[in-house]
Amino acid sequence: MNSPVEAAVAVGTEDRGAELREHYLNVSYGVKSWLLTTDHKRIAWLYLVSISLFFFLGGAFAVLIRLELMTPQGDLVLAETYNKLFTMHGLIMIFFFLVPSIPAVLGNFLIPLMIGARDLAFPRLNLASWYIYTFGGLFTLGAVVAGGVDTGWTFYTPYSSTYANSHVILTALGVFITGFSSILTGLNFIVTIHTMRAPGLTWFRLPLFIWAHYATSLIMILGTPVLAIAILLVGVERLFRIGIFDPALGGDPLLFQHLFWFYSHPAVYIMVLPAMGVISEVITCFSRKRIFGYTFIAFSSIAIAVLGFLVWGHHMFVSSQSVYAGMIFSFLSMLVAIPSAVKVFNWTATLYKGAVSYHTPMLYALGFIGLFTIGGLTGLFLASLGLDVHVHDTYFVVAHFHYIMVGGAIMAYLGGLHFWWPKMTGRMYPEGWARLSALILFVGFNLTFFPQFVLGYLGMPRRYHVYPEEFQILNVMSTAGASILGVGYLIPMVYLVWSLRYGAIASANPWRATGLEWDTPSPPPTDNFSTTPIVTREAYAYSLQEAERVV
Repeated sequence: MNSPVEAAVAVGTEDRGAELREHYLNVSYGVKSWLLTTDHKRIAWLYLVSISLFFFLGGAFAVLIRLELMTPQGDLVLAETYNKLFTMHGLIMIFFFLVPSIPAVLGNFLIPLMIGARDLAFPRLNLASWYIYTFGGLFTLGAVVAGGVDTGWTFYTPYSSTYANSHVILTALGVFITGFSSILTGLNFIVTIHTMRAPGLTWFRLPLFIWAHYATSLIMILGTPVLAIAILLVGVERLFRIGIFDPALGGDPLLFQHLFWFYSHPAVYIMVLPAMGVISEVITCFSRKRIFGYTFIAFSSIAIAVLGFLVWGHHMFVSSQSVYAGMIFSFLSMLVAIPSAVKVFNWTATLYKGAVSYHTPMLYALGFIGLFTIGGLTGLFLASLGLDVHVHDTYFVVAHFHYIMVGGAIMAYLGGLHFWWPKMTGRMYPEGWARLSALILFVGFNLTFFPQFVLGYLGMPRRYHVYPEEFQILNVMSTAGASILGVGYLIPMVYLVWSLRYGAIASANPWRATGLEWDTPSPPPTDNFSTTPIVTREAYAYSLQEAERVV
């Protein structure tokens, strides 16, 4: 039997004239037509290009960090430069890549298609959110060019508000401005999902990708203003010497930590919840089975969004907060792991006895499940009061965070990009190269970050540019893994760009997936649907009989 990819190539070969059809990519040309577009699909491409540039810039800082840590003497850059490197790496990767990556690219492109709408509720607001994101990014890039910032991506006070001599205000202003982009995107998604669903598309017929983005949008709207206020107060204290966080002025530095982590722990779920939505779509498609426990997965997204706001204090176990508060935050941190575990168990149950096919999106999804599980389990270690005291601010935390963010969010982002690439471009990518890069990424990631669990347990603190010689072998392993990881990220960039011109023409539905987005041609027309679709089936109407016919 032909695989979906072979079927796509065959269909594309038979109908070369399909590429001459008018669609959203060729309906108009010129820079102005892109920069002034209100088409959600084109805006998704604007975000894709922007966040890719930030990703490789943040990756360049990571390379320099790992090169510095190859030797224990810290003989590549000065301590001040090293502080700026890890600060700019964290800031760019979190605020300018991870937070907007899946919602702004895949969410923007797919949410109207998945619910049978012609666009988002507020198309001009959608374009404005990209301009705001870009404007904020320019401020932070200006700080990089001017000499960087050395406060750490967390901007901890009173150092950031009083003592730092680097470009704190310029950097913070960039993050502050970009936060409005998140708020507008979340607002747009919520209104669109509530008001623009196709006839028959009830809440419990929605794809789980939509549920995940709905929960994420709630966090964006409720959490981002808190971060904006915290950063604004840092600027006020720094400029006007008003005592907010500086004890010498009557302020409280722990107040900033409460404000910052009240947003920044839910922000972890801004990055991970959309990734979970991607995995739900990919797992069920390439298992050719209905998703196991649809309702549980849907409500677990909402549960994560709610509970995520209640656990910020586990970042502050060593900040002198009371033992009783620590116990409550420890319990809540254990509790928030339950809805995440529900998703993992339900994905595993979906795979069980399914007709599993190992195309590239599925490889990324399986990688996500394994790496996210390790990241989640090590998060329970950090939620335990006694153990957290030992590994707090060590490389154990660095490894845990990257298993969630890189092993989780970025793996899912690449999986989703490969899954919907034929829909976005009308072209297939080279499957062999794609599978190879997924394997390289998985190996490189584990070689980079697993040794850091050991380093942290042995006591190596993070954010230091020198370390005892007995830690060198593990750091060399980590740097070697980072080299492999970098190659793994470059390969997809090359072949995806190559496929835009030379890839085989894709059929409307190369994976034989369910969902309204696959009922439109590839690439979709400007208005998405010629007539408003009417939904009469559940979200994942797969069957094993269909699997035997297709896969």
